[in-house]
Amino acid sequence: MLDKVDVAIIGAGTAGLAALREVQRRSDDVVLINKPPYGTTCARVGCMPSKALIASANAFHARTMLDTFGIAGADQLRADIPAVMTRVRELRDYFVQGVLKSIKDLGDRNIEGQAQLDGPNRVVVDGHEIEARQIILAPGSSPIVPKPWQKFSDHILTTDSLFEARDLPARMGVIGLGAIGVEMAQALSRLGIEVHAFDGSDRMAGISDDKVADTLRQSLSQEFAIHLGVEVDLAEADEGVKITWGDESVVVDKVLVAVGRRPNVQDLGLNSLGVALDDKGMPEVDPNTMRICDTPVLFAGDANGIRPILHEGADEGHIAGLNATSDEPVPMDRRTPLTVTFCTPQVASVGQRAGDLDLDDCLVGEFNFSAQGRARIMQENYGLLRIYATRDQGRLLGAEMAVPAAEHTAHLLALAVKQRLTVYDLLGMPFYHPTLEEGLRTALRKIARQLPPCGISDLAGCAPLNAEALE
Repeated sequence: MLDKVDVAIIGAGTAGLAALREVQRRSDDVVLINKPPYGTTCARVGCMPSKALIASANAFHARTMLDTFGIAGADQLRADIPAVMTRVRELRDYFVQGVLKSIKDLGDRNIEGQAQLDGPNRVVVDGHEIEARQIILAPGSSPIVPKPWQKFSDHILTTDSLFEARDLPARMGVIGLGAIGVEMAQALSRLGIEVHAFDGSDRMAGISDDKVADTLRQSLSQEFAIHLGVEVDLAEADEGVKITWGDESVVVDKVLVAVGRRPNVQDLGLNSLGVALDDKGMPEVDPNTMRICDTPVLFAGDANGIRPILHEGADEGHIAGLNATSDEPVPMDRRTPLTVTFCTPQVASVGQRAGDLDLDDCLVGEFNFSAQGRARIMQENYGLLRIYATRDQGRLLGAEMAVPAAEHTAHLLALAVKQRLTVYDLLGMPFYHPTLEEGLRTALRKIARQLPPCGISDLAGCAPLNAEALE
């Protein structure tokens, strides 16, 4: 094992691998230290296996609408849960193998073990000391299971264990309705499992706009039981575990706990850096350089709590790797905030959300997809889009939505926000017919009515035809 290196990277997740790629552009004197398993949270227990489960669930759920398309016989279909879970793991393993290829040539510079800081330039790995000019921390995170619930371990699942299940029971509780909780609750329900879902908040999937939140709740409540704004307790039951909230309770076979993830920093030695730590034991990190104060240590990925999303983690690894190998600080602008939750309807936020703004000082345009032509054809006519713009110029600030194919509309709006486009700029773009994006055009037109009119020769002023088949 090496005793001295230029850069030591702790963690082989998305941020760590992005940092490694960037460092290797300038130096070969680097080590990657990781406590197994390898494969990244995304590929192994996060984005990819969860989407594989969602895809199977949505395929089976499609049978409930086939009669509306004139297709009979759907009641003969059944979900083979063990086969579904086998497919999920096969796809998961495929994606993990792709990740592992990126480090196969590191040789002895890939070190398996538990790393701990011993000052700003020293890492101890299972008793062996490594001196490093720069250190990049990318330790990742782990699912939280509240201590009182840990005694029910035989009935508890997290996203780290859900995809290992060979079969799934008939009744499941889901506690925590952030992005992953919402996605999994709906997927489990669509596979024919009785689902009871809970969250202490009044909203789901990180939505801050009340109208969008209400729309999502109304839609998902048609598929499984949702209990918001409640605190729950777990207790033993004759057959499974009992979930209690207020004066109500339900017995389920297993509980998926999705209440968040905890940074893997408990044994990392952050207190050895000589910098102030907050009440959670976390240091201050510059989001534009990823450096911890004026130390030679950088902190990237979901463990730092800045933007715990894969593409942001990859960016942070890139930023950290660049700054670890540069003589002068290289601050970098961050991307337009963008989140997507892959439930149905899809949930997305772009730029500034309602909770970030004073909506009384903004122009707001919205569109309800219940009567949108393309959405009705596809039997996906549900959901609400809300767009926020400045009052003076109609410049796009952000949006929140729970709509069909939100991932595509969200990317279009992210580009608009990044380019500081106005409502009229977007209305000057082509909207093909019939597409779901025409709903975005309607929302933009509602904002345009509150602005001074555009020039008579500007096609952005083209008015609606007010016919469902043509909008």
